[in-house]
Amino acid sequence: MNIDDFDSVINKYILAKDKVEKELKIMMNNFIDKYNYNPIEHYKSRIKSKDSIINKLNKKNLDVTIENMVNNIRDIAGIRLVCSFLTDIYDIVSLISNIPDINIVERKDYISNPMENGYTSYHLIVSVPIEYGKIKEFINVEIQIRTVAQDFWASLNHKIQYKHEEKIPDNIKEEMYEYSLIINQLDKKMVNLNKVVNGGK
Repeated sequence: MNIDDFDSVINKYILAKDKVEKELKIMMNNFIDKYNYNPIEHYKSRIKSKDSIINKLNKKNLDVTIENMVNNIRDIAGIRLVCSFLTDIYDIVSLISNIPDINIVERKDYISNPMENGYTSYHLIVSVPIEYGKIKEFINVEIQIRTVAQDFWASLNHKIQYKHEEKIPDNIKEEMYEYSLIINQLDKKMVNLNKVVNGGK
């Protein structure tokens, strides 16, 4: 993979990520002004490293080319929004759906349909227009939306996967799955508690 070509393509993803972040900030400021409530506890953004992109292409048994990178990796640019409550997640998805410059390409609701290992989150692949070298292009950005509890579980699971590169022991997988169920129940209880605190709203 030519380093100059790679850097040029990555610059497009940086522009796309920055544009999505800007739109999300405007969206949330409008929401806060209207409801006097911010559903987002914090957020992170990142661009995949070259090594990470190459590893992902290798796992997909694809040649390491710019074309394969662009066509087969949708999370080169990523933004993670972390919320307090499960209900916040769906509110945010609805808000993002109404941003004119953001086109939702794909939705994956891992809350209603958790992954086999217990992972829960809501993923969006969005496409945004950018101008690079006087050429208008549409670039994909992944947005992950999850609760604080889901983020804690996912962070721990990521560390476990990193430590056990070959295979995670079955007993640890089973324990992590059990914890994901506990976290799901906790999230639901917190939603109910929040309703009580806010007078049933």
